[in-house]
Amino acid sequence: MASLDAFLFTPVAKTSRWRRLFWLSICLTYTLIWGIVAAQEAFSFPYTVQDDARQHVFWMQRFLDPNLFPNDLIADYFQSVAPWGYTQFYRLFAGLGVNPLLLSKLLPLPLTLAATAYGFGVAVQLLPIPLTGCLAGMLVSQTIWAHEDVISASPRAFMPLIFLAFLYYLLRRRLLPCLVTIGLEGLFYPQYVFVFAGLLLCLPLRWRRGLRLSRERQDYWFSAAGLVVAFLVLLPFALSASVFGPTITAAEARELPEFYLGNRSSFFRDNALIFWLTGFRSGIFPSFAPPIIALGILLPWLLQRPQKFPLATQVHRKVMILPQIAVVGLVLFGLAHAVLFKLHLPSRYTTYTLRYALIFATAITLTLLLEAGLRRWTRSSSLLPRLGIAALTVALAGHLLLLPTYTTEFPDHNYRTGENPSLYNFFAQQPKDIRIASLLREADNLPTFSQRSVVVGREFAIPYHVGYANQFRQRAMDLIRAQYTRDPAELQRVIDTYQITFWLIEPEVFKPRFLRQEWVRQYPTATKPAIRNLNRGVPVLQQRAEGCTVFRAKNLSVVDATCLVADVVDAEPSASGGTLR
Repeated sequence: MASLDAFLFTPVAKTSRWRRLFWLSICLTYTLIWGIVAAQEAFSFPYTVQDDARQHVFWMQRFLDPNLFPNDLIADYFQSVAPWGYTQFYRLFAGLGVNPLLLSKLLPLPLTLAATAYGFGVAVQLLPIPLTGCLAGMLVSQTIWAHEDVISASPRAFMPLIFLAFLYYLLRRRLLPCLVTIGLEGLFYPQYVFVFAGLLLCLPLRWRRGLRLSRERQDYWFSAAGLVVAFLVLLPFALSASVFGPTITAAEARELPEFYLGNRSSFFRDNALIFWLTGFRSGIFPSFAPPIIALGILLPWLLQRPQKFPLATQVHRKVMILPQIAVVGLVLFGLAHAVLFKLHLPSRYTTYTLRYALIFATAITLTLLLEAGLRRWTRSSSLLPRLGIAALTVALAGHLLLLPTYTTEFPDHNYRTGENPSLYNFFAQQPKDIRIASLLREADNLPTFSQRSVVVGREFAIPYHVGYANQFRQRAMDLIRAQYTRDPAELQRVIDTYQITFWLIEPEVFKPRFLRQEWVRQYPTATKPAIRNLNRGVPVLQQRAEGCTVFRAKNLSVVDATCLVADVVDAEPSASGGTLR
């Protein structure tokens, strides 16, 4: 037992380099295994894409072909809001011939491996035992694969790695690398620079029987240098204005159906407990996965009982960064609610900060519990206590290692597979300046899989910038009115206004329940009259679709927009020229 104790709990300072690499390799191997599982899903079908990549990555195909998505409101908007570093990262690889969509599938594994390594490094700064680093690395990996943030390959995919790197260099007081991480965060996920700045403000604080200021001048210089870089990084964002208008205010958002339960960007809830605690965009902690990180809550209690948990004496005072992370996250959460949507979504500030604070607290807690359990095992001569300790140890280890085997959504990749390859090929063969109108969910896939523009799509109905949201909302309502109108002239006007080439429909769209159940229900001023039109008669589009259909895929019909209004009395020929080319 003495040899096992030495193997598991020998401090880093007394451990060989190879022993430290052994523990690091365990958590990296764990990450690699589940990364391969996620990659298999990503490459299992030709038309597979991560859900958020349909927003953040599709427009980057312009890097390979600048003629794609001409005069496209949706592509222009998502390009405008993409952080500069994120954009240039993808542009660099596109210049090397790597398709952005392919890169988005390849990125999650190296990002998670690097984050796991930094997680290991942070943990051994707090409790200098390689086992603690291994446990923390595995928990970092498990947490990343249990959520879709990194798998999305969106700007927030870079946050865990950069955040953990920042913590590592901050704890080690490595100034230059720490400043680099602040700059990188500003380039890839700017809003989280506020978290970095908050932690830098906490740097001179000490807890010695109460809150005290540090007596070490280095802490003040380090903090000041970091805050200057954070200020310089955030300054361009403070001075620049979006070409798509100001950020929506809380008062404006409360007037819009999009922000309520069941709609695209649901935020406000009638249940205050859900709103403040578990709301996906509004709550302090929307997702508590993996559940084992709840053990981190026990750490303060364990640290106060060194006589029962001797390893508690080896926990470094740097561990105070964990409550600091939590406090900074909670303060920014409150501030984000106070200036709602100006700092984007409040939950972003606590979801990640609390999650990673609990990860490291849990790794330390598990180490203390395992050491205390092993020590009692060796001292106990009674069978029952030894069996109890063994059972508890096996249960904890099993939960940590085997959680993925009994969790149906692990890894949580949220990949979407296109079910209509022939449709995507058909549109991809059309000229690059075509525009497709559709209220179907399939429209979300067309910019990604066909590289062609759509007028609207649920995935792109993001309401945070007023200029974009107002245009998008008007487009959606115009399409709803045109699709269900019984007036050919109104259909003609919408086709001309948005230069529509094709209209994608299926029989289900001409039933009232489609308008009540699908994403378009968030535009009631358009859907209610549309339902009345359906009850009174057959819309023009439905009447003429059969004779104007140029392509079919399963239950989907591609309708030539020019053909739809070819016989409108006194109508000018459509500027869009919607004939098949």
